[in-house]
Amino acid sequence: MKEWQKLLWIIGIFLGAYFIPWDSVLIRQSGLEAFMMLQDYAREHVLTCLVPAFFIAGAISVFVSQSAVLKYFGAKANKILSYSVASVSGSVLAVCSCTVLPLFAGIYSRGAGIGPATAFLYSGPAINVLAIILTAKVLGWQLGLARAIGAILFAIVTGLLMAFIFRKDDANRQTGELFLPEDETARPLWKDTLYMLTMVLILVFASFARPGADDGALWKMIFSAKWYLVIFLLAVLGIMLKKWFVKEELKGWVESTWGFAKQILPLLLGGVLVAGFLLGRPGHPALIPEQYIQMLVGGNSLGANFFASIVGSLMYFATLTEVPILQGLIGAGMGKGPALALLLAGPALSLPSMLTIASVMGAKKTAVYCLIVVMLSTLAGMIYGGLV
Repeated sequence: MKEWQKLLWIIGIFLGAYFIPWDSVLIRQSGLEAFMMLQDYAREHVLTCLVPAFFIAGAISVFVSQSAVLKYFGAKANKILSYSVASVSGSVLAVCSCTVLPLFAGIYSRGAGIGPATAFLYSGPAINVLAIILTAKVLGWQLGLARAIGAILFAIVTGLLMAFIFRKDDANRQTGELFLPEDETARPLWKDTLYMLTMVLILVFASFARPGADDGALWKMIFSAKWYLVIFLLAVLGIMLKKWFVKEELKGWVESTWGFAKQILPLLLGGVLVAGFLLGRPGHPALIPEQYIQMLVGGNSLGANFFASIVGSLMYFATLTEVPILQGLIGAGMGKGPALALLLAGPALSLPSMLTIASVMGAKKTAVYCLIVVMLSTLAGMIYGGLV
């Protein structure tokens, strides 16, 4: 951090401490909500989601060759193959908008094209099979089906639009791609694949959400056994690290993981604090009262759908929590179109994720990405609201 940036931080903290009216009940409640949301985030996501994701991102950066990333996700890769792989990868991981960030940073830093990388960035939290099933069960099969179709199309369309808009920047990033030498390693591909798969499974099982009372026996059985599975997979991972990797590789992996953590975690936690201060946790009012939001998203007007998309893109939704939140909003009079708009924009974006994405690919690309998601969500809400 440069000296003038440190000075701005000091001035900002001083002005906040001097002028924020903490004697106001609303301000005190909003401040409490900010730290309560941060506590919930730390308890539910940091250890079980973010830490495994940081290690996976570090492994991608160190052990996955740049030529392999460019083969599937590069600007000159086969479009059908790259966008299919990006969408399928996201749906398999089934992570929230914050957990996908280290993985996105990993593939983008290795040379992935902006199109496939942002398709992966959107698909991770949006094409969540568990969330889509829960949506259909709680909010109706029509909304669940619309969410599934919209999320798949959005991942592809968003990636294609980003690739088209920033095609010159992508070309500059990919300069010299054809001259990259193939990485030579004594370790066969199946070992690296098995190693990466083991870490992904650790992430999936560690963050496996508690099933509802009406969920099937399989989900309940997996949840009850998830920590045994995680411990077993950690033991398998330890054996792999000892047998297959040398000390220099492991050191590079740890350093890369720490680099991603330093880049992403401070912005992420700061964004959670801001989101909690403004919007609060579900069912807990903060600076912006929930009833105001409910008033503005009734019906199926352009304004209601656009507002729902904006609110969804700013709020932070932990995995699967958007469904009960929407259930309450629909019960309070929210239209079906705005509900879909929020479902498509909310899981894929949040204020914390916006700040972090900007640190990875720049403010301009982040602004365009967010605008595309908001506009597509608004359009989908308008169409769906007009049909149902």
